[in-house]
Amino acid sequence: MLAASGCAGKESRGKPEIKIGLISPMSGPFAVLGISQQHSLQVEIDRVNAAGGVDGAKLRLVVRDSALDPGKAVQATNELAGDDRVELVVGPSLTAFYEAAKSTLERSKKLNCQPAVATGTFNGLRYGFRSQDQAELDLRKMLTLLRKQGVKSFGLVYEGDDTGKNTDAVLKKAAGAYGMRYLGFQATRPDDQSHKVYVEKLKKADALFVSSNIGGAKTMAAAAEIGYKGKLSGTSSGMQNIAFVEAAGDYAKGALFPAPNYEYPLRTDRARWKPGYRAHIEAIERKYGKNTGPKTGATSPKGTAIAADCVFAFAQAAAKAGGTDPGKLAAAMETLDLKADQTPSGNAIKPGTAHEFYGIEELHVYQWNKDARGWYTTEIPT
Repeated sequence: MLAASGCAGKESRGKPEIKIGLISPMSGPFAVLGISQQHSLQVEIDRVNAAGGVDGAKLRLVVRDSALDPGKAVQATNELAGDDRVELVVGPSLTAFYEAAKSTLERSKKLNCQPAVATGTFNGLRYGFRSQDQAELDLRKMLTLLRKQGVKSFGLVYEGDDTGKNTDAVLKKAAGAYGMRYLGFQATRPDDQSHKVYVEKLKKADALFVSSNIGGAKTMAAAAEIGYKGKLSGTSSGMQNIAFVEAAGDYAKGALFPAPNYEYPLRTDRARWKPGYRAHIEAIERKYGKNTGPKTGATSPKGTAIAADCVFAFAQAAAKAGGTDPGKLAAAMETLDLKADQTPSGNAIKPGTAHEFYGIEELHVYQWNKDARGWYTTEIPT
C-alpha cells in the first residue's frame, strides 16, 4: 500500500527514516480491526516524529492487507521480514496468522509486537512481544469477580471454533481453583437463528460466558427470552467494541466484560483519565473522529491504543539500547518498566522474559449500561 523508501542497514543513525510495518485485515469483515490499528500507530508515529524520531531517524508506517487470507499474511511477513529498513513489525493480526508467521520473524531477527493475538505463548520467543490482553488472564479476571459476587456455577455458550474450544478448556481447568462448578460448553453454529436451546441447557448456571460478537448477541437475546436471571459475561475485551452493542441492542445492558484500561465510554471527567491515554484518544478524535453505531448511537474512538503501545515501547527500547540493532532492541524491550500514566493505552508495560506487555493487574472489568443520555460503561471493582 505504501512504497518502500530509505536505505538499508541495521543501525538507524543517519538513516532518513525507519519503517514500521503493519500486517492486518484492511478489507473484508475484519477491516475495522486493521484500520483502527493503523490509526493508532499513525498517531503515535506522528507524536514520536514531532519529538525528534528514534535514534535520529523519522518513523514511517507501511501497511499490508492480510484480508483474512493466511497466504497473504505469510507473504507480507516474508516481505517485511526481508526489508532491513523495517525495524518493527506489528502483526500479522489474529492468532492463527501469527502462528504461521512467527518463525519467519524469529529467523529474520525482526522485532515484532502483537496487539491482536490473544492465545498462545510468547515465552521462548526472542523477538516477539504481545500488547494484547491474554485470553486466559481475561477469564481469570472475570472468575475472580464472579466468585466475589457469589457465583457458584457457570457455563459457556460460544462458537464451536478453535477459540470456543480453547475457552472451554481454560474454564474447565480453572473452575475448581475458583471453587466453582463448570456446567459445560454449548457450541453454537453460524447459521443458528436462535440460541434458546443452548441457554435452556445451562439455565441453572449462576453465570454464562458468551462470545463478544453477533453470536453473543444471540445468546443474550435467548437469555432474555427464557427469563434467565444469572449474570452474563464476555470472555474478552472484544465486547468493548460498539459492534457488539449494535448487534445486541438493549440485551447488552448489564453485560460484563474484561479489558485493559478503557476509559473512553466511562462517565468521568477527562481530566481524570491517565495522561498518555487521554492524549492519544484526543489525537485520534482530532485526526479520525469517532465510530457511532447507527442503531444505538453508541460511540468509540477510531483507534486501538494497545497498538500504539507497540510504537511507544519500540521508541523507549531504542533509546535504552542506543540504537536499533535487533538483538539489543529485544533485550532492551524485555527490561522496560513503563508506568501507566505514560503509555498510549493507560496500561503499565513490563514485558519481562515472558514478553507480555500487560499482566492481570492491568485488566479491569466493565459493564455496559444505558440511560437517557445513551450507552456507557461502568468499571466494576474487582
